[in-house]
Amino acid sequence: MTRVASSAILLLLLSFGVFAQTAPDAAELTKLLNDFLAGASRNDAAVHESFWADDLIYTRSAGRRVSKADILRDLRTAPAPKPTDPKTVYTAEDIRIQQYGDTAIVAFRLVATTDTGSTKYVGNLLNSGTFVKRNGKWQVVNWQSTRMPRTEEESKRELADADAAFHEALATGDLNKLSALTDPGFVAIIGANQMNLKQLVNVRSDGIKYVKPDPAKSTISVYGETAVVRGEGPSPNNHRYSITYINQLGAWKAIAMHTSAAP
Repeated sequence: MTRVASSAILLLLLSFGVFAQTAPDAAELTKLLNDFLAGASRNDAAVHESFWADDLIYTRSAGRRVSKADILRDLRTAPAPKPTDPKTVYTAEDIRIQQYGDTAIVAFRLVATTDTGSTKYVGNLLNSGTFVKRNGKWQVVNWQSTRMPRTEEESKRELADADAAFHEALATGDLNKLSALTDPGFVAIIGANQMNLKQLVNVRSDGIKYVKPDPAKSTISVYGETAVVRGEGPSPNNHRYSITYINQLGAWKAIAMHTSAAP
């Protein structure tokens, strides 16, 4: 082997040693991440205050770039949660840490499990954060989140459960469950009448019997984070319906409903 070749290999090995360091603070960073996710599951503003650096740049999975001030403002101005609101718990899987002195990259799969009270939804996102150690404290200066796509079959199974839960709650007039299964902007068009969720439930409570549709007659079409469920009720009503759903943090929420009598 020539001297030039030996020098090149030595240089490569030295370079690799610089950029592929072990992570001596891996245990501390892992605990910091897990503690943060537990606090985020409770919407704990103090946990967010400590975790994010003041100069944070956060790119959300929905394509919105926010700062630490934006995150804290959203938390503090959000309405107080109701006992019937869906609850989401965040955990980390497949954690990978690369440390470069007082800078570290933490990459992991975020698992968001949302419980609506009638069903559970699981969303997976690939997250990575850049941590910087300042005055002995690790904080995040950059964060990137990317939602992992579901398969069409997974989405259809989840939508079938969401649709069944929606019709069950509507049949029993359970406004709390319906609120957990719908977007705040939900609107229903029944025949020639347009109404919001509360009005829809009031119509049912006024003595109009709601007959749950036949799942065997429904079809589900998925368009990324949006889906449409079409179906019809059993005889003798034979009403037809379509419901548009959107995916919010792993949970399918009804946003629009249309029903009409079959010809």
